[in-house]
Amino acid sequence: MALPSSTANWHWKTKHVTPWARAWFEQELSTLTVKGDGDTVVTVEKVTEVDGDVELGQRKSKLITIYDCRIEAKWSGTASDGTEVSGTLTIPEVSHENTVDGLSDYVFNWTLTTPSSGPVNALYDLATTRLRTAIETKLAEFPAALIDTHGKDITVSGDPSRAGTPSIPNGQASGTTAAAAATADARAPAEKAPPRAQPLNTETVTVDASFQAAADDLFSLLTDEKRIPMWSRAPAQSKAAVGTEYSLFGGGVKGTYTGLTPGKEIVQTWALSSPSWPAGHVATLTTTLEQSSDSTKLVLSLAGVPKGMEDEIHRNLEGY
Repeated sequence: MALPSSTANWHWKTKHVTPWARAWFEQELSTLTVKGDGDTVVTVEKVTEVDGDVELGQRKSKLITIYDCRIEAKWSGTASDGTEVSGTLTIPEVSHENTVDGLSDYVFNWTLTTPSSGPVNALYDLATTRLRTAIETKLAEFPAALIDTHGKDITVSGDPSRAGTPSIPNGQASGTTAAAAATADARAPAEKAPPRAQPLNTETVTVDASFQAAADDLFSLLTDEKRIPMWSRAPAQSKAAVGTEYSLFGGGVKGTYTGLTPGKEIVQTWALSSPSWPAGHVATLTTTLEQSSDSTKLVLSLAGVPKGMEDEIHRNLEGY
């Protein structure tokens, strides 16, 4: 029996679209031309290389752009004295983080291959200012083009939301993360000596779900510092090495990785920053990934949940 769209769209799906993205950058950037004073004009002559990966993901009916590319191009133009001018341009990072979230600015590395002169230098300045602005404006159109072209391929029905690609206001969790971090205080607690944990009666809370994604991909999504915000919609710290600390939901959940088996299992200590979570108490979250022919079953098992908090934690884990 087919799943209803409200259920089918809840699971994580991805589509790899790097070849399409490469063609988009080559076509769209090569159309950019900027005119200066008189007959001066500068253009992106050709995109010579696009290196990186581009994916479109869906989680809980939200489409999420996932990409990180390096773009190289040739530019050319005509100076005021008629000199034909040329050079190269490299943009080391074109990604979700700097295009959508605005977490960093674009870096443009320009070169000038034509011998320098007054008119040539003036055209070079035109390229590094107004042509740069035109390129940034065009790059801002990429996420919407990606969703418009490929969103229907991973959405069962209905209108997919683009809320998967907003910036995070003031570093706080928002959207679907609100349920997952409803009890989490996103502000880091003031430094002080850790309180001694008191003996508690605890239970184990377990949730599971199936995803139309590879186990290795899910493992990366759960542990890669750059990819975690794509589903949590909040800042994260994670080096994915045994013995290192991690932080999710802007500090709402913290702990240490104690076991990592790529594509198979993640074991980590787990503490919630919430008035309802006992001070100094640490639980253990075990995430197992079971790959089948067309999907992966993910199981979250949190051992050490204080009695009386089972329902609250169950809701939090379901919002992961």
